[in-house]
Amino acid sequence: MEIIRTALRSLLSNRTRSLLTMLGIIIGVGAVITMVAIGRGASQQVESAMAGFGSNMLIVMPAPPNSTGARGAAGSGESLTLDDSYALADETFYIARTAPEVSTSAQVIYGNSNWNTSITGSTPDILQVRNWTIESGGMFTEQDVRSGAKVCIIGQTVAKELFGYSDPIDATIRIKSIPFRVVGMTTKKGANSWGQDQDDFVLVPVTTAQRRLVRMGTRSDSVRRINVQAKDRDSMTPAENEAISLLRQRHRLTEGVENDFDVRNLTEIQESMASTANVMSMLLGAVASISLLVGGIGIMNIMLVSVSERTREIGIRMAVGARPSNVRVQFLTEAVVLSLLGGAIGISMGVGISKAVTSFLGWATLISGQSVVIAAGFSAFVGVVFGFWPAWKASNLDPIDALRTE
Repeated sequence: MEIIRTALRSLLSNRTRSLLTMLGIIIGVGAVITMVAIGRGASQQVESAMAGFGSNMLIVMPAPPNSTGARGAAGSGESLTLDDSYALADETFYIARTAPEVSTSAQVIYGNSNWNTSITGSTPDILQVRNWTIESGGMFTEQDVRSGAKVCIIGQTVAKELFGYSDPIDATIRIKSIPFRVVGMTTKKGANSWGQDQDDFVLVPVTTAQRRLVRMGTRSDSVRRINVQAKDRDSMTPAENEAISLLRQRHRLTEGVENDFDVRNLTEIQESMASTANVMSMLLGAVASISLLVGGIGIMNIMLVSVSERTREIGIRMAVGARPSNVRVQFLTEAVVLSLLGGAIGISMGVGISKAVTSFLGWATLISGQSVVIAAGFSAFVGVVFGFWPAWKASNLDPIDALRTE
């Protein structure tokens, strides 16, 4: 403790110089924490956005039609049917459940209120596949799907726009002039990372949508996509292979014929995007770490100046019995204290800037204890590394020559 107190006294005797020396460490540590927080926040946003689609998800879409060499939009084909969805769920091992989808947009009317929203037709399994939950009422049933019942589930945004604070359950709304009874309302999810409102929708039985709401083209039983949920994360690749094999068999595609559908593995996309965000976080942290290097060089220069200024003091200490190791430890302690003080201020600055970025720019940031510990440890490491040469030089001074210094 006496060594630390001595180091603090020495640094406080030159406050301005000590503060300017710490400035490189302060900026470096603050920059590292801020950049890593921004990178981790971006990674978390990616994971959150992908989680909104569901866990362990595959998306099967019909291949775009190819007419006179010009391919249509993704999902505009008609090669997938409701029976394909049921077959994927019933005739495979690695697939837990499926949920077909058809969709459109329409004006929804209740009394004097109306709202334009997306209309999705699917089956009851859509709740588990898309991680939706029912807040009030209940979900329509498989019997409703088979009979094409005119029932629906609404999101919180639609409920607010049409009913205000009234209970929407069992009320009748009109979609494209067709009456639908509201049987349930989903739990609020809010906007996703790109600002899309996840509560602005109406969900109806897929058969009802096919027959009454969505123009399906030449095939009335086709679906726009099939959401496939694997049993677990390790089953994603086997589930994808099963889906491709079964659909090729059902569509009578012979060897060499291209698939008339596309399978997209959302987990792979999520991992790729998260990996990219993590790499960016590491690169940002690495660039910010250059400031720490510059700060370390500043510490070494100031400590060398301090050795030159205190040569006579060093000579007196060694003359009264101080060993070279004592002198070495003293100067190393001063360098480490300087770095740690700068690191502590830098951590506070980094946390403050990260919060300001979130408040004023709206960017997601995530400050981890690990990054704070690493930044603090690295600042101490910088103090030891760049303080060693001045400390070694001070400990190797000849006491007689040091005492002669004016």
